Amino acid sequence: MRLNKWLAHAGVCSRREADELIAAGRVQINGVTVTDAGRKVEPGQTVNLADDAIDSLDGVTLVINKPVGYVSGQPEPGKIPAVRLLTFANQIGPGPVPARDASLPPIGRLDEDSHGLLLLSSDGVVARAVISPQSTLTKEYVVSVTGAVTEQALSRLRHGLELDGRKLKPARVTQIRSHELRFVLNEGRKRQIRRMCDLVGLHVHDLQRIRIGPLELGDLPEGRWRYLTASERTQLIQA
Repeated sequence: MRLNKWLAHAGVCSRREADELIAAGRVQINGVTVTDAGRKVEPGQTVNLADDAIDSLDGVTLVINKPVGYVSGQPEPGKIPAVRLLTFANQIGPGPVPARDASLPPIGRLDEDSHGLLLLSSDGVVARAVISPQSTLTKEYVVSVTGAVTEQALSRLRHGLELDGRKLKPARVTQIRSHELRFVLNEGRKRQIRRMCDLVGLHVHDLQRIRIGPLELGDLPEGRWRYLTASERTQLIQA
């Protein structure tokens, strides 16, 4: 496998960052410095990075428990972006507060009228792991609805619905309480759960995302944020 591709697949960095590290002479194969991004890594070979190479990768990921009323990404006039929550007062755990002009796009949307787990990240490897077309990570939601929650409705939610003329992938949908459902999806179409429920005569009045792959919202209070840990990053990429 090409060295730059190997580094990206291993979750070390993005392909662009790999190219920069290799060109700067900060990557070795079996103890020999390599400056050709196309150099092949053979089975059994060892790839090493210079001690300060990882420190130069400035991608970070923040975990937020987004409240209702905040938008994930760039807002329209009058809307409040989730990055406004990134203050010292709202922070849980260590790490610097990002600059106000830091580029931290959302990794997977969460609508203004939904709440729960949201990732903001400048880490291309994490972004690819979560939202690339090849990603197999599932997302889990707890959804409160009004309307008749029948077996027929549940069956249709699990399999057989279409949105925008395209068939949806099978979903895991279970009934927690009389009008509370758990959705586990492995795709993320626009307002998908709300539109799915509309198709079977249900109306969503509360939607919370509680998990992305192995990463759970846990006990992070609403409106608060923290840094993704190194072990959580590794788990997301490996999953």
